[in-house]
Amino acid sequence: MTALTTFAAGNAATSATVPDPALLAAIIDLNARYASVVDDGPLDAWPDFFLDACIYRVQPRENFDRGLPLATLSFESRGMLMDRVYSVRETLFHDPYYQRHVVSLPQVRSAGADGIRCVTHYVVIRTRRNELSTVYNAGRYLDWIVATDGGLRFRERIAVFDSELIPTSLIYPI
Repeated sequence: MTALTTFAAGNAATSATVPDPALLAAIIDLNARYASVVDDGPLDAWPDFFLDACIYRVQPRENFDRGLPLATLSFESRGMLMDRVYSVRETLFHDPYYQRHVVSLPQVRSAGADGIRCVTHYVVIRTRRNELSTVYNAGRYLDWIVATDGGLRFRERIAVFDSELIPTSLIYPI
């Protein structure tokens, strides 16, 4: 996969940077598989999307924009992600619900030897039994993705959500 190509649009002074189509397809596939696992399972596969040394954070936009470190969830290794999966399965009690991710196409900001930086917007819809579906969480993923022998993996995934509130406790990954 090649990184990025810059081109000029016609006679305009505007230029855009576009990723190699194979790179973009691989990122789209990574996001689609991620959404499928966190929405439909098996949740045990969620940590497999990350490197052993990784960061996964769910943070309100206000804190992120102000450079404040407080996050709703913050994990600093794949082992911590595996602990979260265990706690969801074995120790957390909550009203059951389904969630469904709607994910935009990624915008690749940079691609180089240290990995790929991209932004992808998301909306998570939550449906409880016998209730209408509601928007549960909306925001953007700020990703640092690296290529491994096993495919693309997240070195860092920060879900910056737009609201200052989450309707109830955050159970499943965003």
